[in-house]
Amino acid sequence: MKDSQKKLKSIDSQILKDINTRGPGAVFVPIDFLHLGSREAVDIVLHRLVQKGIIRRLARGIYDCPDEHPILGRLQPSPEKIAEALVGRDCTRIQPTGAYAANILGLSEQVPAKVVFLTDGPSRTVKIGAIIIQLRRTTPKNMAMAGRLSGLLVQALRELGKENVTAERLEHLKRILPTDKRQELLKDIRLAPEWMHSIFRKLAEEAV
Repeated sequence: MKDSQKKLKSIDSQILKDINTRGPGAVFVPIDFLHLGSREAVDIVLHRLVQKGIIRRLARGIYDCPDEHPILGRLQPSPEKIAEALVGRDCTRIQPTGAYAANILGLSEQVPAKVVFLTDGPSRTVKIGAIIIQLRRTTPKNMAMAGRLSGLLVQALRELGKENVTAERLEHLKRILPTDKRQELLKDIRLAPEWMHSIFRKLAEEAV
């Protein structure tokens, strides 16, 4: 009995060290710590840390080390951090879509109640507070630009629609997007829908 308690205490300190290394705002799942102990032991330790107020349980099997704001108090982690924790460390990729992609680029002020990420991993849906986060498995073709500006831009423009890509919005993109990133858009232009080609060229050429 003493040996098992000693072992659990050791796992406890190792997990806490790992969490402290990640820092405030980090999101994690039990599988992240299975190299330190069994799933049962990890679950016990995470439960203890929640009770102590060191970490927070966001939903079943999803935790974070809350970031504190001096006025607002404990902040909610971003949907990206939650999605990244859900896909794990197995090289699975995610791509923000819809209104959330447009919001990231400042093309829309709408903060959707449902945030959808395309992924080449398993589909999954979780509810964190008032927000629903959905991982939606898709084809390799749809993930070809994942993790790059081109992928985010395609999803944002698709949400807006061709008729809503105004001169003002293009000027906004020129202001906020780094020059080197805009130049890289030409590399992925063949992967974008045809109606977006002129937009990609305009953003890239004016960055030269």
